[in-house]
Amino acid sequence: MSPESTPEPVIPEAGANAPGGRSRGRRRKPPGRGRRALLVTAWTAAGILVLGGTGVGYLYFKLNGNLRTVDINQALGTDRPTKVDNGSENILVLGSDSRSGSNKKLGGGTDDGSARSDTAMIVHVYEGHRKAAVVSVPRDTLIDRPACIDAHGTRHSAATGVMFNSAYSTGGAACAVKTVESMTGIRMDHYLEVDFSGFQKLVDELGGVEVTTTKAIDDRESHLDLKAGTHTLDGKQALGLVRTRHGVGDGSDLGRIQLQQAFVKALTNQVKQVGVFTSPKKLYDLADTATKTVTTDSDIGSVNSLIDFANGLKSISAKNMHMVTMPVEYDPANPNRVIVAEAKAKRVWAALKNDRPIPASATKGTATGQAKGVVTS
Repeated sequence: MSPESTPEPVIPEAGANAPGGRSRGRRRKPPGRGRRALLVTAWTAAGILVLGGTGVGYLYFKLNGNLRTVDINQALGTDRPTKVDNGSENILVLGSDSRSGSNKKLGGGTDDGSARSDTAMIVHVYEGHRKAAVVSVPRDTLIDRPACIDAHGTRHSAATGVMFNSAYSTGGAACAVKTVESMTGIRMDHYLEVDFSGFQKLVDELGGVEVTTTKAIDDRESHLDLKAGTHTLDGKQALGLVRTRHGVGDGSDLGRIQLQQAFVKALTNQVKQVGVFTSPKKLYDLADTATKTVTTDSDIGSVNSLIDFANGLKSISAKNMHMVTMPVEYDPANPNRVIVAEAKAKRVWAALKNDRPIPASATKGTATGQAKGVVTS
């Protein structure tokens, strides 16, 4: 599991307001159920707090105690990329997959007491905080993992040619951030991690999420059966959608990323539309679930700080989110793995460093799944 700590409760002052390229191979070993998708909750959690927080200051104490934090800055020290002071922010969002407790029932697999991060998104919020770029990093990308020190002070040696998600399983959040910064040369300003056990409940409390499927999706692995058409997905169906890979496209992990990205946009729209102002109980239930579901870096590890952070994101709508997958190619030695398309990836990272749009040519011709457009919002 990731190193965590519970912050001291913060009570606001009286009157304070809450505001794709090579031939497409198939993955032969599907990961355990439920493993991938649930990082989308992290993007939602902070937004929920902003949507209707006015007048609920008395609940802050309880909600603050729900949050878990990890001190990334202390663990990584000064050997990090320099922060580019151009008004932008970079956030690493991870979906963690523990096999213990309620996660075992949802995700299946062996309860070995460990956790993995099989979904990762680098979110770049542009200056002005009205647009964002989201870069998904495939879990099975072969990378050179740097040496790192985890939040407990344990040093982990560097490794060559290992899967990207080994960084988290080796050294938790700190090693995951270290690896991303080493790959991109970009400093991560914040860290958000979501455990998928709360995802299903959160979607249900939102009243479901509306999506349109242009093709039927039938995947027994993820217990998902959707006809072509418009659906309001409940929590169980949403969980099935974001973890499916065999029910649509070429069955690849890259195809699943395309489905996840489409669902993130639909979920973002839903959060903005839900009428939390009309029901204090609904607002509290959403905020309670959201704050129990995420782990953050210590800089935004209180409800007050999380609200300030989210307040800077609330102007970003789904139509202003540009979502891509990190440029990769299938590994010639193993079609179940991908490798970074270095030249194109460098163009992506350069664009984000300079707070510019990611050029279409940076991702054109790289490996991709075949699920684009299957889900729309």
